[in-house]
Amino acid sequence: MARPSRRNEVFLADSRLGNFKPGSKMVDDENYAEHVRKLGEAYVTVKRQILRHQSSTTGLFPCNLAEAPHEAHIRDSIYCASAAWALSLAYRKIDNDKGRTYELGQSAVKCMRGILFCWIRQADKVEKFKLSQSASTALHSKFHMTTGDTLAGDEEYNHLQIDCVGLFLLFLVQMISSGLQIIYTTDEVNFIQNLVYYVERAYRTPDYGMWERGSKYNNGSTELHASSIGMAKVALEAINGFNLFGDKGAAWSVIYVDVDAHNRNRTIFDCVLPRESNSKNTDACLIPTVSWPAFAIHDEELRNRTMAKAVRKLQGQYGFKRFLRDGYGTVLEEKNRKYYKPTEIKTFDGIECEWPLFFIFMVIDGVFKGSADQVEKYQNLLQPLLAETSDGVVVPKYYYISQECIEAERAKPGSQIRIPSMEEETGHLFLLGQAVYMVSKLLVDGLLHITELDVIKRHLPAAARPRHSIRYSFFQGRTSDLVVQIVLIAESVRLQQMLATYGILSQTPHQIEPIEVWSPNELTKAFGFLGVNKKLGLSGRPMRPVGGLGTSKLYYVCGHLVVCYPLLFEVSDFYLSQDMNLVIDDVKSDLVFLAKRWKLSGRPTFCMLVREENIRGPNTREYLDLLAEFKTGSCGGVNVRLGRLQTLISAACVENLDFLQSVPDTYTFKYVDELSMKSSFRSLTDVSRLAKLDDEPIDIQPLKFMSSYDIVQRLYHTDNMFAQTQILSVLLEREGLDYRIEDSTIKDRLDRLLRKAGVHQNWHVVRFCAGLLKKMVDSLAPSLTAMLVRGKQATIGVFGHEEEVIDKPMPPFKIKAILYSTTGPYDVSDIALQQEMILNIGKYISTSPELFEGILKIRIGWIIEAMRRELCIIEDKDVSIYSMPPSEVRKLLLITLARFGGQVERTPLQTRQLDGAFNRVPRDFYDRVWRILEKTPGGLKVCGYHLPQQPTLSDMTMYEMNFSLLVEHMLSNITDPAYRQIMVELFMVVSTLLDRNPEVQFLSAVDMDKLVQQGFDEFQKDQSRLEVQEKQDDMLTFFNTAPNVKRGTTSYLAKAVVNNLMQGAVRSSQDEFCSIS
Repeated sequence: MARPSRRNEVFLADSRLGNFKPGSKMVDDENYAEHVRKLGEAYVTVKRQILRHQSSTTGLFPCNLAEAPHEAHIRDSIYCASAAWALSLAYRKIDNDKGRTYELGQSAVKCMRGILFCWIRQADKVEKFKLSQSASTALHSKFHMTTGDTLAGDEEYNHLQIDCVGLFLLFLVQMISSGLQIIYTTDEVNFIQNLVYYVERAYRTPDYGMWERGSKYNNGSTELHASSIGMAKVALEAINGFNLFGDKGAAWSVIYVDVDAHNRNRTIFDCVLPRESNSKNTDACLIPTVSWPAFAIHDEELRNRTMAKAVRKLQGQYGFKRFLRDGYGTVLEEKNRKYYKPTEIKTFDGIECEWPLFFIFMVIDGVFKGSADQVEKYQNLLQPLLAETSDGVVVPKYYYISQECIEAERAKPGSQIRIPSMEEETGHLFLLGQAVYMVSKLLVDGLLHITELDVIKRHLPAAARPRHSIRYSFFQGRTSDLVVQIVLIAESVRLQQMLATYGILSQTPHQIEPIEVWSPNELTKAFGFLGVNKKLGLSGRPMRPVGGLGTSKLYYVCGHLVVCYPLLFEVSDFYLSQDMNLVIDDVKSDLVFLAKRWKLSGRPTFCMLVREENIRGPNTREYLDLLAEFKTGSCGGVNVRLGRLQTLISAACVENLDFLQSVPDTYTFKYVDELSMKSSFRSLTDVSRLAKLDDEPIDIQPLKFMSSYDIVQRLYHTDNMFAQTQILSVLLEREGLDYRIEDSTIKDRLDRLLRKAGVHQNWHVVRFCAGLLKKMVDSLAPSLTAMLVRGKQATIGVFGHEEEVIDKPMPPFKIKAILYSTTGPYDVSDIALQQEMILNIGKYISTSPELFEGILKIRIGWIIEAMRRELCIIEDKDVSIYSMPPSEVRKLLLITLARFGGQVERTPLQTRQLDGAFNRVPRDFYDRVWRILEKTPGGLKVCGYHLPQQPTLSDMTMYEMNFSLLVEHMLSNITDPAYRQIMVELFMVVSTLLDRNPEVQFLSAVDMDKLVQQGFDEFQKDQSRLEVQEKQDDMLTFFNTAPNVKRGTTSYLAKAVVNNLMQGAVRSSQDEFCSIS
């Protein structure tokens, strides 16, 4: 089809690909005059099209010149500033720049400082957001052009846009690295440090994304966006160890990044790609995320898949669609409504606006890749879309389908001529598009080299990027032969001597002096001083635990070298460290994690604190075997080096915590001191063993009618640990944790009981005490996020009772509230067990995602029920899962997930119970349900839940994650795991029948429960006739029948479906009736 004739080719002849030389940087004498002429034209264009719109007070740029010229959006302003900055870089290569280098650079500085001015006035929001990650406390994304005041309230506009803050931090580093001075004072340094905290948790912060609309339904809901997480990841990489004062800066103007937060963002980002979010299968905003300016990923295969998907799904003749069913700019979108109505997005299907802006991004991408073919391809696509005006080339914001062409376009996509938005006619330019176009022109015309535009070399692999300073850690990428350094710190001399008898090298805290050993909690306190600013009301780094990557660095603190042991070896509030088998497994997992995820310069140093209690339990031999394995140089496939700490320093990753120099002298940090012992351990035979105590519970009902005094007397006369815990639970409910019994409170006694029970391996008591004390394990939030970003949902609650669905990341305090509200009323021990399960599932879904294939909704209570059933199959008796060590619970989960554990053949009933409890479905199950729904105008009914055909089919698409989650929501009304699995089988049967008979469709709503009942009735008739069995109401026999055998469940379900078809519940377009085979 013909292009619009009024569009002209606007690229200059010498800017065509014939003169584009990827990698050319210097200007030779022969082309100098031409180079200066091109720069002059670019300068005039930038002044005329972009800088004349810059606010003289704030330095910001308007987003919508036509409708809101007084509104400045942060994202658009940053790109406008980048155009001026890029041209200033190009001018640096000529001598007589007429002052333009400085002028253009300062225009960029003014804009960046204007953004800083607007945001620093909202420092209180940054402080609140660090803790809540709430949309109501987000930094605003648009301000008044002249005054910098806010324009819309917290709830009036979708301000929460993590990518916007990340983009600001990225360009801040780029511009300062090029020599611009943007940050002036320590107050501003502290604020930027807090902006780092602001984006650190992007991996679990649902936001509104680049398009400021959240999910594609535009109903006010937020979701996790890959583009936002990617921008946060990039910002953290760019600013880590960066001095905001540039080359003239001091130690206190350096920015620090939590390497574990970066790793979580990187991991989650990789998992979400090539999707953008749950509702958007892809999105054009991923192009600037994985290419210029962010270059967020260097996995070529994943990058290419992401780009290819965006091109395949979104590219048109006039640009890229932002995302599928995007109504922005279409003639059908009602401009006076903020949000869409249900089913409204269906009306935009196939007529989405196409944006030339992304052709420009693809040109820039081609330049960075050195792909002349790609540059030429997208230049040729772009040229007819641009307009030549007296002010220069105009980039339309988008192209849309006119009202009269909509039906024809839907009938034959790409057949209609689109109309450009009004930039050319009105002169109200789309400044973001003009800015990006100018950057592309500078690159294609050879006026700017890619290494000049990307000063910090984001486009290169991490190892090839320049390092800011050797005093601070630096992201350099992963080496294939990484060696993890291990140092063993024995807490006492006698423990060191005993280890030496087995040839295990260790050191005591005194032997490594003046080096200090810190707990991760002390390191957390130290980082708490980073970014503190009383004038701005900023408290510094939130008290989040330092993760395994952070504790694997050495630290210089006020002249002292500090080594920190991981959280794994902390005597924590939770009890998992008391299970040595679990500790051994976690040590191996941590080493594998370090080997896989370490991206910093220098080697990771794994400090293992060995305590005397580690060799008192029943797993001492396994623990010593692990320590001995380190000597071999390999542990679980990881290269390790065991040595003295002093000899490992030279190869270690060392971080200087210079900001602690300002900490008051009155504040001291605690270090691990050596235990002084009179006796010594000559060998393991000298170590006293602790017996395992098995206590039985008592009936506490009589206690509820006794006075508190009498209950305390009962406590005095009870040696049974379980009974003591039960008695204390009654007192706790009546009197509270602070109720004193002699010289201690109930809380103190429960803490002692928990510790004692852990030492004696009485795990039911341990979990009971932990639940009563409301103990919470670290890393619950990251574990749940690991499930969510892999397209799963999670539910917390006891099997058979109400559950709470978690479909978005949330902070720990909310998770705690859900745990105690859904689980606490039924079984206090289950509170602790469910936390274990969340950690274990988070671990396995990250390392072995194939175990969760076919499982979309992870129902913690149901999985525990599946494990109970599996345990009964393995042990052939009823065994309490609460009495099992945490390490055995983890193994049982793995066995149950794998579906082949236990060495016992499962019956059809047991198989259905396990698959149903795990909510496992066949590979194409949700697609089949979609096809059933297409032929069921009345919708589907399951256990009283009605899934309507409309608006479901209008709002969603077959391959959309949200549709699959909606089907799971329907099935979650089923309370029996085996029945759920029968229901899944029934859906597969119905789908097969409809696929084989495409002319058939249901006339009314399909009640799936009735179909199961009818299939069961047919089964009972055959049982009565063939095996002379009486009719039963219980379906267990039916559930215990194999599906795909003669007289199996599939045949009876199919018969029920066909009977319904024959009773006139369907419409057929042909005379012949449906066939089964």
